[in-house]
Amino acid sequence: MSKIPFGPTYDEMLNPSHIDPKIRKKALERKEKELDPINLFNINWKDEKNQVHKVVLPKELTGVDANIVVLLGKYFPSGSHKVGPAYSTLIEGCVDQTIIPGKHTILGPSTGNFGIGVSYICNLMKYDSIVIMPDNMSKERYDRIKRYGAKLDLTPGTESDVILTLEKTFELAKDPKNRSLAQFELLPNYRFHRHVTGNSCIEAIKGIGNERIACFASAPGSAGTLGAGDQIKKVFPEAKIAALEPYECSTLMNGGRGQHRIEGIGDKMCTLIHNVINTDFIVMIKDEETVQGLEVIHNGSDVLVEQGVDREVAESLKDLFGPSGICNIIGAIKMAKYLHLGPGENVVTIATDGYDRYNTVLDSLKHRYLETEDFVLRRWFKDIFLGADTKYIADYRPDSQKEKLFLQKEKDWLKFGYKKDYLDAMKHMSFWDDEYNKIFLYDKLIKEMRE
Repeated sequence: MSKIPFGPTYDEMLNPSHIDPKIRKKALERKEKELDPINLFNINWKDEKNQVHKVVLPKELTGVDANIVVLLGKYFPSGSHKVGPAYSTLIEGCVDQTIIPGKHTILGPSTGNFGIGVSYICNLMKYDSIVIMPDNMSKERYDRIKRYGAKLDLTPGTESDVILTLEKTFELAKDPKNRSLAQFELLPNYRFHRHVTGNSCIEAIKGIGNERIACFASAPGSAGTLGAGDQIKKVFPEAKIAALEPYECSTLMNGGRGQHRIEGIGDKMCTLIHNVINTDFIVMIKDEETVQGLEVIHNGSDVLVEQGVDREVAESLKDLFGPSGICNIIGAIKMAKYLHLGPGENVVTIATDGYDRYNTVLDSLKHRYLETEDFVLRRWFKDIFLGADTKYIADYRPDSQKEKLFLQKEKDWLKFGYKKDYLDAMKHMSFWDDEYNKIFLYDKLIKEMRE
């Protein structure tokens, strides 16, 4: 049998303090040497003190009494939390012996961050890889993927055309030497986020407000991150889960239409791994507001200070978010208002990545507007953050609304060979709990094969 590349268990990704102290110390020391394979053991939400990387946004920015707590994905190896699902999917394939070192090439369908994660993990674990993604994403994403050594196979379109990348991946996967890490359909993505991200969210609100989560808000993308909501609901059954999608291309609410520019979300499908049972609300976010909001945060520190944000805090926020992070923040503010949350209550959300891969996005913004001086940023700040309203929020708790989502999933996945019985099983929480509980077997096997 070929040697299985080493790496962390699910438990070690949630609790890096459980990693062998010598390995943990070496991994932290080598964090800046990103292509050292020891960085597999830095796949977690924690800092060197085992505290969750997060920021509690100042209320002068959010305009709401509730605490908006944002987990920060930029501190993961490769700069995005998507590296976690990429690793989890690959290591499960190794353990199952469906992915063999030296034999298989890895396929990574993506609009960017998952592709970056796949190319990075394959570099560390010595697999050849091909990232399949739309041809109109930010240049920084393509550059990073190529820097990690993956090949690019580009399909026509933008974020809204990810279904084409899925179709191309299915075509390439017919070659027996290729193995797909299909983030939209493979359940290691769900397992990673339910266990690692969900429990990290629960840890993140310790000492904040009433130490409970009233709402978890996240754009679906692959819907892996929404899996965190399943774990949050286990601990806080009253928590509400809000799925955010672009107004210009709302799929869950309106069946998919149009194009949008929020890189990392809204993919004209209800992904296979989306547990719609626990989706309570759907919120539509206007794509231009996410890019304008990014400009305010990144280049508008003076404006934030004018509005009462501490100068040091304003400067510290500049590089923490990309467009999808701003989308999630706007959605969290909207849900705090919609649910009438007060002081001490917590809304938790995620910033998938940081600013480092979006220079060209803000360059494009400046080409669309004659001026982006402070007086413009001041207006955007008030409209987008303080003025966030509760329009375009739909309650999806009724059974009739759930059925719409199940029908959307059937429409999207029966054509890819999935059986209706399998899709029907997803209508029951037992399906998701059974899939989640596989982490304990995988942890045992990873340890055995690692040794």
